[in-house]
Order: sequence, then C-alpha cells, then structure tokens
Amino acid sequence: MSETNTAAAAETAAPHRYTAAMAADIEARWQDFWDADGTYAAPNPTGDLAGDPAVAARPKKFIMDMFPYPSGSGLHVGHPLGYIATDVYARHQRMTGHNVLHTLGFDAFGLPAEQHAVATGTHPRVSTEAAMDNMKRQLRRLGLGHDKRRSIATIDPEYYKWTQWIFLQIFNSWYDADAQKARPIAELVAAFEDGSREVPGGRAWAALSEAERADVLGEYRLAYASDAPVNWCPGLGTVLANEEVTADGRSERGNFPVFKSKLRQWNMRITAYADRLIDDLDALDWPDAIKLQQRNWIGRSEGARVDFEVTDTDAITVFTTRQDTLFGATYMVLAPEHELVDTIVPAAWPEGTHDVWTGGHASPAEAVAKYRAFAAAKSDVERQADAKEKTGVFTGAFATNPVSGEKVPVFIADYVLMGYGTGAIMAVPAHDTRDFAFARAFELPMRCVVQPDDDRGTDASTWDDAFGSYEAKLVNSAGADISLDGLGVVEAKAKMTDWLTERGIGEGTVNFRLRDWLFSRQRYWGEPFPIVYDEEGIAHSLPESMLPLELPEVDDYSPRTFEPDDANTSPETPLSRNEDWVNVELDLGDGVKKYRRETNTMPNWAGSCWYELRYLDPHNSDKLVDPAIEQYWMGPRDGMPTGGVDLYVGGAEHAVLHLLYARFWSKVLFDLGHISSAEPFHKLYNQGMIQAYVYRDSRGFPVPAAEVEERDGKFFHAGEPVKRELGKMGKSLKNAVTPDEICTEYGADTLRLYEMAMGPLDVSRPWDTRAVVGQYRLLQRLWRNIVDEATGEVTVTDAEPDEATLRALHKAIDGAGGDLAGLRFNTAIAKITELNNHLTKAGGPLARPVAEQLVLLIAPLAPHIAEELWRKLGHTDSVVHRDFPVADPAYVVDEAVTCVVQIKGKVKARLEVPPGISDDELEKLALADEGVVAALDGAGIRKVIVRAPKLVNIVPA
Repeated sequence: MSETNTAAAAETAAPHRYTAAMAADIEARWQDFWDADGTYAAPNPTGDLAGDPAVAARPKKFIMDMFPYPSGSGLHVGHPLGYIATDVYARHQRMTGHNVLHTLGFDAFGLPAEQHAVATGTHPRVSTEAAMDNMKRQLRRLGLGHDKRRSIATIDPEYYKWTQWIFLQIFNSWYDADAQKARPIAELVAAFEDGSREVPGGRAWAALSEAERADVLGEYRLAYASDAPVNWCPGLGTVLANEEVTADGRSERGNFPVFKSKLRQWNMRITAYADRLIDDLDALDWPDAIKLQQRNWIGRSEGARVDFEVTDTDAITVFTTRQDTLFGATYMVLAPEHELVDTIVPAAWPEGTHDVWTGGHASPAEAVAKYRAFAAAKSDVERQADAKEKTGVFTGAFATNPVSGEKVPVFIADYVLMGYGTGAIMAVPAHDTRDFAFARAFELPMRCVVQPDDDRGTDASTWDDAFGSYEAKLVNSAGADISLDGLGVVEAKAKMTDWLTERGIGEGTVNFRLRDWLFSRQRYWGEPFPIVYDEEGIAHSLPESMLPLELPEVDDYSPRTFEPDDANTSPETPLSRNEDWVNVELDLGDGVKKYRRETNTMPNWAGSCWYELRYLDPHNSDKLVDPAIEQYWMGPRDGMPTGGVDLYVGGAEHAVLHLLYARFWSKVLFDLGHISSAEPFHKLYNQGMIQAYVYRDSRGFPVPAAEVEERDGKFFHAGEPVKRELGKMGKSLKNAVTPDEICTEYGADTLRLYEMAMGPLDVSRPWDTRAVVGQYRLLQRLWRNIVDEATGEVTVTDAEPDEATLRALHKAIDGAGGDLAGLRFNTAIAKITELNNHLTKAGGPLARPVAEQLVLLIAPLAPHIAEELWRKLGHTDSVVHRDFPVADPAYVVDEAVTCVVQIKGKVKARLEVPPGISDDELEKLALADEGVVAALDGAGIRKVIVRAPKLVNIVPA
C-alpha cells in the first residue's frame, strides 16, 4: 500500500484524530472567540479601560516584551521566542489570580523604512503599516493573549504627540545638583531674576539680551543644542550615536565609513543623572551582566581636576584618577578635536624640537591639520584599541607641570578622546602602558614615581613596560612645598588633592565615561522636534496646543547622501527641502512672528523610551497617563522600591542603548511629578537566541538550507558539497524558517511547545525542524487520552483515579506550576509530558478530575487545544481565567523512600521507609533489620550516623 493510501486509511479509521488541519480549525476558531469576547482585556482601576472592580482588585502583573520593529520580511521562528515565553508566563499569572496587563505595540520609525521608501518610492508609512499588518497576522496565529485595545505604534500622531510633549518637558527642565533632581527651567529663571542664584558671568539677568539669556539657559537645559564632535556618516547622510558605530569605525546599518565632524545637534543631558543611573541599579532585579555593562558604560571614577598652564591666558585641564603621580607627568596629550589645539599651536617649531615629534612636517599647523584628518577617519573604538604603532604629533606648545614647574611638551594623539574626561591627559609613561609605548615611540622621558615591587629598579628608561600599582609607595615625588615620598597611594592622592585645591589649580572631582546623548538625526522618518527658531536663531518650544507637530508629506524621503569616503561633507535633511513647512508664522504668546522649524528628527530610540506608560492609558488625549492608573500598574511597592514593569523580556543587545535611555526619561518624568515610578522596568529577563544551520558553497556564499541534503554525515546542495556552520537565522543567510510554515504543518500549539521545550529560555539554541514533531505527538497523545479518535466523543469517566495516577498528577502540578512561575518552560513541559505518558501507559479512560486538571495544566503553553478540550469536557467558560491546578501536598511527597544501611561503608540493607520518618525511628528500624543484625554478628556499636530518610551508617565498636 502506498504512503498516500496508508495515510488515507488512517484518516478514515480515525476521523477525529488531532492533525494539522484540525489544529488550524481549532486555533482559528478560538482566536476569533478571544477577540470577540475581549478575553485578554486587562481592566484599569479607572478611565475608559476600566473593567470589573473585582478583577481590578486582584494583585496586578504588568508583563512586557521589548518593542518589535515591523520588518517587511515578516517573522522567522526565532523572533517569537520571547513573545511566546511572556504569553505563557502571562497566562499562568492570570490563572493564579493576577490582573495581567500584556500587550504589544510597534517601534515603527527608523532608517530601514526610510531606505525602503528611497529605493521603491513607497511612502514609509505605507510600507511600515503593511509590515505591521503582516506581523499582527503572524503573531495572532500564534495565539498570543495580548490586550489589543492597548496596542500602539510610535508612528501614530496621537502617540508621538506625547513623545514630543516629553521632549518639551526635558527641554524646559534643568538638573538641580543640590536637590539632585530635575526642576522646571522657569524656577531657574525666577532665581536668576530675584538674585537668589548668580547669573554666570556676574551680570544681572535683566541686563542680558534675549539671545544671551537663551545661551545661559542652554548651559542648564536637559535638552540642548550645541556644536559638538559627532559621528558623521556620508554614506547614510546622517549623524550616528556612538552606540550605532561598529568597532571598526563603520555604520552599524549599511557598513559605511564614519568620520568625526563638528555639527550643531540636539543633545540630552543624561550625564546629569549618571550617579542615580548607577545607584538605582541596586534596586532592580536585572541580570548581573546587564548591570555591569551599564555601570561600565557610565564609568564612574573618582580623582582630581588639574590645570596645566600653557600661556598666561590658556591652561589645559585634565582629569586623573592618579593625582599622586603628578611628579611623573613628563608630557601631555590632547584629543585631536580639542578646541585648545587651535589656540596653542605656534607659527613655527620651537628651537631644538626633535625630528620624531614633527612627523616630518614643515610647521606645527601643517602637522596638526594632517594628523586631525588622519584621526577623523577612525572610530572611537579603533582609537582606543591597543594598536601596535602609536601615532601622534607635537603641537609645538609646552605646558607647565604644576607640582614640579617643568615645561612638558603637548602632543595630540588619537588614543585620547573628547568623549571621556576633558579630552586631555597628563602622561605618566613610567606607570601607564599606553603612555609608556607612546613615550618610547617619540623618545620622551619617563620618571618612576611609584616604587616597583620587583628588581627592575627606579630607572624607567631601562624597563620593558610600565609598572602600575595601588599598593606601592611613592618615590621621586618631592617639590618645594610638597612631598609624597614614602606615602601609600590613597594617602598621597588625598594630600595632593588638598594641595591642588589650596592653590586653586585643581580639586577633587568625579568623572564619568558616559557622554550626553546625541539626539538628532538627519532623516525624514522620525518624530519632528516641537521646536522653532526665531529670526535671531533662538529656539522656542511649541505650546502643547500645537502638538502633535505632524510630519509633512514630502516627495523625496532621502537625506542627501555623499560618497561614503568623502569626510568633507555635511548633512542636508529631507525636511529642510520643504520650505512651506519649515518657514511658518506662529503666535507663541507674543504676537504673530516668523519662525523656522527644526529640520532634524528624533532618533528611533525616542518612541521606545516611554512606551510602557502609553500601554497603561493608550486613549488618554489629555494626559501622558492618568496618575491613578500609572500608580496601580507601575508604582513602588514591597520589593519594588522604584516601581516599574513587573517583567520585561528582550535581548541583551539593548543593555546600554534603549535600557539606559528609557531609565533616563523615567527619572526626569519622576522628578517633575508626572509619574510615581523612578525606574521603567523592575525585572529584566534576557532570552537567548534561536540559531540555525547556515550552509555555504565553495565560494562561501549561503545556499538555501531547505534544499540541502545530508548523506553519510556530509551535506550537498544541487549535488555539490557544502559546509555547515551554526549562526543566526535570517533571510540573508537563506536559513530562515517562518512560523507560518510550522503552523501550517503542525499547528501553532506545537510551535509554541517546541520553542519553549528547546532548552532554558535564557540560552541560545539551534533550530531543528525535524524535532518539532515530538511536541506534535505530545498533543496527539494528550488529545487521544480524552477524545475518541473514531467518534470524537469524550472518553472520561466519573470513576475515582487510582493512587498512582493521583501521585503522578499532583507531582506534575507542583513541578510544572513552579517552573512556569520561574520561566523554566522547558522543564515544565517535561513534567507535563511525563504525566501524559503515565496516563497513556495506564490505559483506559481518564477520570474526569484528572482530565480537567491535565487540560488546565497545559493551557498556558498550548491554549488552543486546551480551550477545545475544556469545551468538550462540558464547560462553557474559557480556560484563560480558570484557576491553575493546586497540588495536594499529600500526593507530592514520595510514598516511600529507599534508605541505605551501611556497616563500615558497605551496604548491608535497603529499607523502604516513609519520607517523613524521624532519625530515631529510622535508627531503630535499621538496627532491627535481619541483614544488619547478621552482619554485626553480636559486635557492639560505637556510633550510628543517621541522615533520614536515605542513609544510616553504623560504626561497630
């Protein structure tokens, strides 16, 4: 009989067998039911989403996934891993008595849609909405229990109205370091006006022009525009944040070269919150690795600010954590971009300048210009890497070491960055490896000021490398009125800091690696800034009544791009070409005037900095969020002192981008009294990645994985051998498997079970389509245990289950329930599988209580089949809000435990004893056992060691 005939005969014999076709029918029907019934609607305590007060009175649980970006290519099976996991967890939480808020929106602004628009002429809104519709269809097919009333997209004007509103709250705020919080800028203005706060420069506030006042406030505002070094990418026609530049100095998207350039850009003063961003990590339930990444990115360090005089009017300020080594500073290095370079460079080389310092250039100006161009072609990461060849050039200027009075040469070099400290360093080559290598390359002197703990001596010129230590004593560190010789590092640092402070040439200070957040993009497809400029170039915020400021329709979406290697270019934004939109007449409260709109747009991070708040109150047109609703879902409570989302699941790749930015926005909104939660996400969980095999031909090009054949452990495509490697899943690698394919072949419940059963959620794992069938068979066996495949009738009985079944059931309930609560979905599935196998082997119809609890047990993981079986069992309600089964402790413990009895370390008996037996009872049983009595043969007993219930060790006299 052919395979087709065999399958047809089986279908005829079992017309009600659980198949892919049946799964598709069941899943579509229940998805329609859930939508029509509003099954997943989470009631707010108040407002237009308020529901049953009894439901809202339950303990709440706010569960979130990281925002998906709506890709035009749709989902592959790796994408839903986190979404399925949070859905399983949310379902279990509902069944254990929680009011669960679980929804999903779309982070829909950004470069990919804009690039697609440029390539195809399709408006980015059209392509983005089409991509969202496709993803919604795919996600719905997975049976995800989202409250769809709350879904949002960052491109909706009613959403980005509030993104713009938050920007204005930040723009109109300043950070009060004394109060350690943000305050409205109007309070700062009032303090300048009444004289309670001195105006920088000493002039009266009333004496300043409007432009001068704007400049003063710009130094305080939490959102400000400034001319600053930026990462300019000509190939993309836009500026990039440091985090968007790869380690080899290229754009993360498109792989174009990135150069340093100076442009006027919007920034967020995130550095004002550096201490709080570090300190508040202690209150969060986040992976230690993510906390460490954030701490390292913020980079808090304590040291001193020191001024090195160059001329009567100019001084180089450095930040150092080793002010105790000032006597060892024999040269200085500025970042090539440092603004002081242009001021201090002389017209000609000083007499006696070493040839190696000049780089062969005729003048300092020529040397500096050439080196600046060289450094601009490197990324910050490249510049910080330990390159074998140290590069730099002498500026022609000298600075005075403030403790020794010595004149030390000033260089520029690419290993010093404007993005850290002051953009200048005092070089102590004897005790810093990079400075040592630079000093060797440029024949600069080295002075040992920290006593080595080996036999190398104190003549640093003879060393092979620098010596660094916090444990050693100071040497060669005495001047006219200060000596550090013989002091330890800690004591020497304190003494030097006091000395610098007394003389007004330095002070103790704290520095951070974190830089202010570059917030401008030269793109069309992003949130417009709610900022206009008057005829004097002063920035003004739009009033709330003019929000949202919507994106205008344009014919050309592309920023002007240039040859990728052309660093001598600057941005031209798509919005700047729309003159009718850019130039406007507005009444901002002082009559109609002409203004020019900001033509940059916000980065795609803006919309995801606050989306958790919009989920709470998505239809509120009057407020960012109702305070009572925000307090209910995100306010502080026991164990959550800073409040936030109860569980946030997403990839670890966002550790120092989205997560840091969102924390900053939350803190500003908290300081200004708009929300009660100082942190956005209390518990963070990073899921692993689903990987897939990539097959490459002899050229190294990927070939379609679905077309590869395996023969005798080797792999072939179109008859030619190919190499297999494990990598990401994706369209470009030709190894993507879509969830639609698996749902069609096996059903969504099977896909859900397989992804959750592949391994621990936080570990990456390889996809294997052939293994999916294992979970499909589990569902078939579960169906068969309750439904007659020939008649479709339920086969359960009203008989009492036997004790073995009760023990198997309650152990599964106890184990799987704890696993689901702890996000251990793979082990929960294993325990349910074990129970189902027990019931299958036992044979005969299931007792009704067993069947019902089995269905409820698997409901969070496979909700469609659970709903169908629940209805077949005679219930008219949904399993979604049914109580999760509760284990009976009497059946969870083992009925009997095997106790091993040893004499002189050798097993002499095995006893079956109750698991709760006491030490005394167990000792009596062991000593009374016939085998033990015979083995002792009348010998006395020196000692009995009892470890109830599993071990008795007898030591004869």
